[in-house]
Amino acid sequence: MRHVLAPSRLRATTNFAGLIRSTSTPISFTFRTSTIRSSKTTVTKPPLQRNIHTSPSKMSSTQISANAVLDLIKQRRTYYPLSKDLGSLTVERINEIVKEALQHVPSSFNSQSNRVVVLFGAEHEKLWDIATETLKAIVPEENWASTAGRMAMFKGAAGKILFFEDETVVKGMQEKFALYADRFPVWATQSDAMLQHTLWVALEAEGLGANLQHYNPLIDAKVAETWSVPESWKLNAQLVFGGKTGDAGEKAFGAVEEKFKTFGSA
Repeated sequence: MRHVLAPSRLRATTNFAGLIRSTSTPISFTFRTSTIRSSKTTVTKPPLQRNIHTSPSKMSSTQISANAVLDLIKQRRTYYPLSKDLGSLTVERINEIVKEALQHVPSSFNSQSNRVVVLFGAEHEKLWDIATETLKAIVPEENWASTAGRMAMFKGAAGKILFFEDETVVKGMQEKFALYADRFPVWATQSDAMLQHTLWVALEAEGLGANLQHYNPLIDAKVAETWSVPESWKLNAQLVFGGKTGDAGEKAFGAVEEKFKTFGSA
């Protein structure tokens, strides 16, 4: 059954995965329908859909409520340990999510200094073999058992995203805009942090768990050698992802009044 929802109807009637979308262009969806019967009426409705994808041209004018975005941010948590179960997600879908975020997360002067490497399966495990070998040489023997346990835990996940910033781009911006030369490294790191958070939230929205690690710069040289990473790419973080095996831990919050100020009125 094919439904075409006009912009005026879409805002009030359509809610997918907690996101209420509106658009200036009608969007067509195809649903398998279910039927609800009562003594007086028969109502046919589409089942809830987890993921609805539209073309970039149609997505350009799509809007969602701020509360929907905030709900996703609140749901993002750190999960340990993770499994290799990706559920219904495919490698292709995860790569699509990463590429979309990489293209659209902002950067200073649109410098686009962010770079990413995604590892799955045996390639993911290979990185933790590298980390284990590197740490074994420097961690005291009496502390090794706990370190080895963490390496095994991370290795048990499904994959990871490696976040880099391209220092060639940063240096080029410093030369082009000398007045802000000392700020471009800071701005590049801020853009990378936005990308990390965006992808963490996106994977959570797809039902996966994740945790963010920082084994750089200890593993940088081996990572570059193993996956042919350009010398100008500086590794910043590793987002480990996979199936959730339990609940996230408790999270405490400081008083918002101690962290927030506002002035003026509309």
